[in-house]
Amino acid sequence: MHPALADARPGVLWLEDPARPEPLAPLRGSTTADLVVVGGGYTGLWTALRAKERDPSLHVVLLEAARCGDQASGRNGGFASASLTHGFPNGQERWPEELDELDRLGAENLAAIGETVRRHGIDCGWEETGELAVATAPHQVEELGELAASMQAAGRDVRLLDGPAVRAMVHSASYLGALHDPQGTAMVEPARLAWGLREACLSLGVRIHEHTPVDSLARAGSAMEVSAPSGGVRAECVVLATNAFPPLVRRLRLMTVPVYDYVLATEPLSPAQLRSVGWSGRQGIGDSANLFHYYRLTRDDRIVWGGYDAVYHYGSRIRRDLEQRNTTHSLLAEHFFETFPQLSGLRFTHRWGGVIDTCTRFAAFYGTAYDGRVAYALGYTGLGVAATRFAADVVLDLLGGEPTERTRLRMVREKPLPFPPEPLRYAGVQATRWSLARADARGGRRNLWLRALDRVGLGFDS
Repeated sequence: MHPALADARPGVLWLEDPARPEPLAPLRGSTTADLVVVGGGYTGLWTALRAKERDPSLHVVLLEAARCGDQASGRNGGFASASLTHGFPNGQERWPEELDELDRLGAENLAAIGETVRRHGIDCGWEETGELAVATAPHQVEELGELAASMQAAGRDVRLLDGPAVRAMVHSASYLGALHDPQGTAMVEPARLAWGLREACLSLGVRIHEHTPVDSLARAGSAMEVSAPSGGVRAECVVLATNAFPPLVRRLRLMTVPVYDYVLATEPLSPAQLRSVGWSGRQGIGDSANLFHYYRLTRDDRIVWGGYDAVYHYGSRIRRDLEQRNTTHSLLAEHFFETFPQLSGLRFTHRWGGVIDTCTRFAAFYGTAYDGRVAYALGYTGLGVAATRFAADVVLDLLGGEPTERTRLRMVREKPLPFPPEPLRYAGVQATRWSLARADARGGRRNLWLRALDRVGLGFDS
């Protein structure tokens, strides 16, 4: 174990906040609703909130297996991106004819999140800082230059920085250049956002039951029945918002895989340490490798540092003991001090991990089941903090049955290619991870395997 991790607790910084609300009572017995939402992460909370905002008369029930925000929504890096397509290049490759519309909708969606935070008084450290994509290898400088040119030609407000310019903003000798997007990302404290959405839902009359794992979904005449060990809800419509966990609609089982993402948090930086790093703009930062790091400052000037080693376990295993991985946490610590050697001696206070869902097109996908009475959104692939609000409106549109500007999008109407069953799934993921690491080490050159995946629109990412 890296020595800077000697005192690091195996827990999530965001979830240890004293502002964490008390749990809500589980469901007991049977009840009815107009809409039942399964899952108390961002997708479920936004869906419940948007449903009540769109129609205050609706009786909405939300069921969460543990506590709202305890999974990916409460332990991510807190990057709220305007992109609905997992970045400009992915959108340009897959939906070029509607990318302008997608980017407009994404910008409106991000602005609406900020407005919701302000209107409901959600204390979640919302900072509209923008983001830096930094180059740490020569081929990445060239790639960022090409990306900047494409984005600027499409009217996007981005700026290409050379090495001295980016190092003047954030002091790391590893930075050779950067792409600066000043408007497309806000930083947020993820668990506090989830808890604030939970409180907003309750204030509008949503019934939320925590510690209520749903184990089945079935027709009940003209309605749907959602069942849990302690009771059930009969509802006209259901939204499934279960992210990386096994979906209740069987045909979705191969559409996503659960990937473990790992994160560290430092102790608060002293004023002198913070001056040694600069970072006065407090932008979110991600490097430009295939196996990439993401990092940001907290309100008390810690650095949250994660990414790089996305891990898939055979058979799509999800277990609590997989949330700690000494080799990955040590590797992240080593990379941290390579990026900021001036912080030598800084200690990490928290280390954690957990699953996110990834799909082969990288961006979320949507659909319905049971003759349109059930809707779902899945596959955010690590960029769901803001996209979940857009997804909430999509699934509510789909349940409404009337075409909207969202449901007319090809991006919304299309589905990604599924992952293969085991053992091909595991073999394919491992081959892809190996190939991505090799490309990083070989100046970005993609081997035959990656080029074949590119041709058929398949991939693996986090």
